[in-house]
Amino acid sequence: MAMENRKEFGLEGLVRGLDSVIINTEDHNFIPAIKELLDFTGFELYSTIKNEDLKQAVLKVEGSADLIIQNKNWQDNPFAPYNDGPKSRHLPNTRLETFIFETNDIEKYVEVQKERGVQFIQTEPVRKENYSFIQTLPSCFTGNSIGLIQWHGKKGEYFSDGDAELQLEIERSTSDYLKNIKYLDHAATRLECQNRDAAIIEFMELTNYKFDFAIYVKNFNSITNVARLSSNDYAQVFTTGISPFTSIEESGPTEKYVHNYGPRVHHMAFHTEKIEDTFEGLKQDGMEF
Repeated sequence: MAMENRKEFGLEGLVRGLDSVIINTEDHNFIPAIKELLDFTGFELYSTIKNEDLKQAVLKVEGSADLIIQNKNWQDNPFAPYNDGPKSRHLPNTRLETFIFETNDIEKYVEVQKERGVQFIQTEPVRKENYSFIQTLPSCFTGNSIGLIQWHGKKGEYFSDGDAELQLEIERSTSDYLKNIKYLDHAATRLECQNRDAAIIEFMELTNYKFDFAIYVKNFNSITNVARLSSNDYAQVFTTGISPFTSIEESGPTEKYVHNYGPRVHHMAFHTEKIEDTFEGLKQDGMEF
């Protein structure tokens, strides 16, 4: 039905693959978050941006969606209600907020989605010299926002008039094994089981992704669903319990996670070569598993 709706509304083929993700942090965690990703992945710091609304660091590796680490001065943070779990409310502005997909016609996309009742954070696409951008309000099912970007110039250049560079003195790890850690393969969102189907349909109607497969793991009381644009593209993953949360003592790990942290991205997974060497190197450099 979701794919039929896309065709009916003229959305089929309008949205391409994943362009970037935005991870928002508290101000005091902005630099530590950047350093952690530089120390434990193959991504490198590409550019920094500072303006009156936010500060950002753009991390890149060949063949991957970009990682945008930011600290934004929200006047009224639309993600705040989804950050109010028992173990997350002390970090009210911290989460992987937005998955940004590329489009070749942002004006048409916004027009069609508004007609369907989709609500956006911005009233109209934000127009910069090199790109136009808009993002949906966070999903009531996942707490995630879907962003759309249309490039007008060089892809991946986010710096605009009015921006300044941040002077960040961050020394990254030089460990050889980091070369094994490459592109973003998938990100997995954990959410309540009663919202599983609605969340997947919502995502498919906001993108050109299609349902690929599901994994049922009875002993973990878990169902994982995977959506892909194609077999070679980044995968969007949704994981829920088979049954709803009952208690910390009785429920499985997925329901307990959502109870404690709210619906949100549980992990990002990076394609890795020589995984045994990579695992040992990460442990030696202080990563815990």
